[in-house]
Amino acid sequence: MPDQPDQPPAPRALITGISGQDGSYLAEFLLAKGYEVHGLIRRASLFNTGRIDHIYQDPHVPAPRLRLHYGDMTDVSSLRRALTISKPQEVYNLAAQSHVRVSFDLPIYTAESIAMGTLSLLEAVRQHQQDSGQPIRFYQASSSEQFGLVEQPIQNESTPFRPRSPYACAKVMAHDLAVNYRESYGMFACCGIMFNHESPRRGETFVTRKITRAAGRIRVKLDREVYLGNLDARRDWGFAGDYVKAMWLMLQQDKPDDYVIATGRSLSVREFGTLVFEYSGLRFDDHVRFDPRYLRPAEVPMLRGDASKAAAKLGWTPTTTVEKLAWMMANADWEIAKREKLLREAGHQMPAREGHDQQ
Repeated sequence: MPDQPDQPPAPRALITGISGQDGSYLAEFLLAKGYEVHGLIRRASLFNTGRIDHIYQDPHVPAPRLRLHYGDMTDVSSLRRALTISKPQEVYNLAAQSHVRVSFDLPIYTAESIAMGTLSLLEAVRQHQQDSGQPIRFYQASSSEQFGLVEQPIQNESTPFRPRSPYACAKVMAHDLAVNYRESYGMFACCGIMFNHESPRRGETFVTRKITRAAGRIRVKLDREVYLGNLDARRDWGFAGDYVKAMWLMLQQDKPDDYVIATGRSLSVREFGTLVFEYSGLRFDDHVRFDPRYLRPAEVPMLRGDASKAAAKLGWTPTTTVEKLAWMMANADWEIAKREKLLREAGHQMPAREGHDQQ
């Protein structure tokens, strides 16, 4: 038998924030494309890998394709160690304190984890490239919140940033640092200016998931109402599973660049909630109560993205409408509520939930 040709090694990627919503979808996407995926997670006394448990592989299995490494964006030595172990061709920086309202309560930590964390990672990547001679393509998760108090009805890559929260300010700095490293050191660094993207894996303290969870629980009579803040804020909501493909496409181009990723539609919190509650056979206004604690000190009234550049250069367009997204999330939380009700009726005590702040 003639010798079989050696298979080319699998491409390797390092994802910070792999245990978050976007990180879990991106890990799935890259694994399906044959990547060896490395993820950075923070050490905690409790397991915080629920979103990736279904793709986790026992490290004792020969050549696992998903490997996790302890680290923190505020600890540069752990970032360097993760790069040395994983030897990635692609790095996706998704780690952040990502809750806008919470950033007003934790502004210093938010800035350290997002802005200084990104700087630490960029410098670690630059040094690793210099020492190893191995080029790395870098993706920075930028945010539509960077646009802030906009004057034009739709935002694109040339829209000025006017951030209105510590989170947004930190994201602007991280974005500018990625651009600076691209221009100063020739690094292949791309920024994806992602408008709001949601899924059944969204954290329960974010307003979309807070609404869908409440609808499911009210539907099975576990709850009767939900407390929200600004119902008039308008956002461009897409599906996180669609958006991670855009991240990957950016790093497959010949030249690095920055892209807005959005659906081009904008709905208010009230309109999104009405969709969800209608799917659940309920009236939104019958169950919603106002709580001023969920208002931000500085509000962003409206965001709507123009992703025509991504469509033209990346061939990317969203495939999931906001109506389908609302149904998907409402149905997933209804199933969770039904299981919780069955457990309660069987006498099982459910663990206490964390507080619910609006994004």
